[in-house]
Parts: sequence; C-alpha cells; structure tokens
Amino acid sequence: MVTTRDKIKSFIALNGIYIKKLAVLMSEKSGKNFTEDSLGGKIRRESITFKEVELLADVLGYSVEFIKK
Repeated sequence: MVTTRDKIKSFIALNGIYIKKLAVLMSEKSGKNFTEDSLGGKIRRESITFKEVELLADVLGYSVEFIKK
C-alpha cells in the first residue's frame, strides 16, 4: 500500500528538488517559516495539512485537484 508519505516524497523526487530547498521556497512564498526538519517531519508523520500540500504543489508549479473515479 502506498502511503501519503510515499506519494509526497515521490512527487518531490520526480521534480528533482531536495526538502531543504523546497522548505526555503515554501517559506518565501507563504511568509511562514518552514525548515528542512519541520517539513520532513510533517511528511514523515503524515501530519502535513492540505493547505501545506497545496503550497508545496504551487511552489513546484502544480495545482491539487480532486478527480472523480
């Protein structure tokens, strides 16, 4: 079973970016302080919020959509 953690980590890796750089970009875009440790911990614990996932996607040039099966 693929976890949310696995999906997010794969998405980040597919875009050729490291968590540290992603945290910096998310901080710049949102004005909220993200660090490598805080972002990595949220992903590891699967406690990342939907709003943070939307921000993560936006920073990488994507949007989040719900698509009916």
